[in-house]
Amino acid sequence: MIDKNQTCGLGQDSVPYMLCLIHILEEWFGVEQLEDYLNFANYLLWVFTPLILLILPYFTIFLLYLTIIFLHIYKRKNVLKEAYSHNLWDGARKTVATLWDGHAAVWHGGVSSCPSCDPRKRSPLLITPHGGYEVHGMEKIPEDGPALIIFYHGAIPIDFYYFMAKIFIHKGRTCRVVADHFVFKIPGFSLLLDVFCALHGPREKCVEILRSGHLLAISPGGVREALISDETYNIVWGHRKGFAQVAIDAKVPIIPMFTQNIREGFRSLGGTRLFRWLYEKFRYPFAPMYGGFPVKLRTYLGDPIPYDPKITAEELAEKTKNAVQALIDKHQRIPGNIMSALLERFH
Repeated sequence: MIDKNQTCGLGQDSVPYMLCLIHILEEWFGVEQLEDYLNFANYLLWVFTPLILLILPYFTIFLLYLTIIFLHIYKRKNVLKEAYSHNLWDGARKTVATLWDGHAAVWHGGVSSCPSCDPRKRSPLLITPHGGYEVHGMEKIPEDGPALIIFYHGAIPIDFYYFMAKIFIHKGRTCRVVADHFVFKIPGFSLLLDVFCALHGPREKCVEILRSGHLLAISPGGVREALISDETYNIVWGHRKGFAQVAIDAKVPIIPMFTQNIREGFRSLGGTRLFRWLYEKFRYPFAPMYGGFPVKLRTYLGDPIPYDPKITAEELAEKTKNAVQALIDKHQRIPGNIMSALLERFH
């Protein structure tokens, strides 16, 4: 510990600042060997932090199951109305959308200094909510009529959950989504997928939905992109062009979509050789994930790519990929940085 005769000043015999601070805290709290307690706390931090980072991604799964439990309760309460109402689930969708939108605002929103305070005081405690989770380009979503939304797939597509909530709250529309086959095999998910109109194809079903005037979202990269892509935000679509053929057959525009910092919120270890082999072999995402960081998320919608009867599916797929890449290049720091994404919450 610090010799009582030493001083916390500059010079050859001065004590390091942190040791001096510890000495002051010892006198303040009236305890001895505070440095040992701090070292023990630091040890606990190093032990438990990795566990927390591995557990947080599965908190999202926990929230999804809470949503499912609510839907089951809602269904039991309204079982008699089902035979008489075509909009039985509208109330449930509105409630769930409001809850998820609130979660997005708290966990992935932002804060700023209190505008009524003197900026010269620079008080770190006077902060107010700012912005919440943001969707830029909401006006590009049609008030009525079909559109195909093509989005980049994060390690966990929590941004799309938030996006669906925003669409339902502000547009009063349900955005259907094409999900991977394995999602439909997760125990208990069937009611959730049914209420929020998820489907796994085929192409003819997608065309039918769009021709009926609905919004439909597809991530061409899917689970492969979720696992393999990383903080460089490389698009992993391969040679997929089925989504482009869907847009051509349904004669609808394509709206590109990308969420800033989605890879900083959650990270996947699926890019390693073992987990890539496991996915290609069994088509299940065995790779562990970590994160759950409360980074700032902003979803950007690009200019719609209008229907063109003269364009081929290959050309339209390439054009859409370039549009998503343009959103990434414009709005995303490459490579992504978790600390920078966290600091973006503060102005």
